[in-house]
Order: sequence, then structure tokens, then C-alpha cells
Amino acid sequence: MAEITIRVNGTDVPLSVDPRTSLLDLLRERLGLTGTKKGCDHGQCGACTVLIDGRRANACLALAVAQDGSDVTTVEGLAAAGRAAEAGDLHPLQAAFIERDAFQCGYCTPGQLCSAAGMLAESGPSAVTADLSDDPELVPEEIRERMSGNLCRCGAYVNIVAAIGDVAGSGARAGAGRRRVAGHSAGHGERVAAGTSGAAWEEAT
Repeated sequence: MAEITIRVNGTDVPLSVDPRTSLLDLLRERLGLTGTKKGCDHGQCGACTVLIDGRRANACLALAVAQDGSDVTTVEGLAAAGRAAEAGDLHPLQAAFIERDAFQCGYCTPGQLCSAAGMLAESGPSAVTADLSDDPELVPEEIRERMSGNLCRCGAYVNIVAAIGDVAGSGARAGAGRRRVAGHSAGHGERVAAGTSGAAWEEAT
């Protein structure tokens, strides 16, 4: 067993863990944070996306023991991490998802929210940016590319893109890095572990 301390949603948590334990299993089975979902368990669907030191990562691919000293934010702590708790305990992205009806079954939603929060803090070009020296506006095409590691089997992509665009354009990104938006905005960016291509996003939007 390994002795580690992880800061989870603002609280330091000392733990004794098996070195083989994934961060996903630690969050769900040991800490009871079941908002982080287990989908494919192979880094392909994005349902388990969390923020590790502010960067989005697939928790199923991250070993818990490797997160010693890290700051992990799950969907349960997203509002507080975004300094929006006093405004109804919802992160701006959570409010926008509700407003835009950007979900159906909701299973992928926690991962979509955490991924979007991390994505809004990223800068620089993506695979669809024409000028690789540019920090592009978050037009829908950019959002779809940057969110392509998160699948929605219900096909709510259109409203997910719209919700992310609303937040990116409102200036209510709560700690996100600099981003410019044109129209409704929401790829690859700095995801620690991404899985799928953007084909589903392209077809659905």
C-alpha cells in the first residue's frame, strides 16, 4: 500500500491506496464521489473526466498513487472551484447546461462539464485551427474539436456546444484562461488523456 494525500474538491485527503487503483475507482469507491462516471474504463468515452491541477484528464487512466499532492476537482466540486457557489451553488456551465437542455440521460454530463471547464482554460490552436500560431475564437467548430474526447450516446451535442458557447461568451468562465468567442462556441487542447475522434460531434451538429 502507498500513503498519499490528494486535495479533492478543496479538501486534503490522506489515503492508503493500492498502487494499482485508478483515480476513478478511488473517487467512486473510496470517497463516494459518484458524479464521476465509469463508462468504457479505457479512456475512450470521457464520462470519467475530472480536473487534475486544472487540466482535464480521464480518471480511469490515471493511477491514484500518481496523484499524490495533486489538486483534483470533480463535478461535485466544480461550482466551488469556479468560485460560483454563492450564486446558487451552480457553476456557470452547469446553469448553462440546464438552460440549454444540454443533456438527456445525463450519464455523460459530469464528464462534459469538467471537460468544458478545463477546455475554457486552455489556449492555443487545435487540430481544426487554420493558423497554428493563433489563439482562435471559440466558434462552434473549435468547440466540437476541443470537446471531441467526450461522447454523448444520446446525441445532445448541438445543445452542449450552445451551452459552452454561452458561458465562453458571457465572461462567466470562473477562473478559465483567456478566450475569445465568436457566435456560439466549445477539442483536443490540453486533455491529459483523450480518446475518440470528433466524428460524432460533426455528424450531430
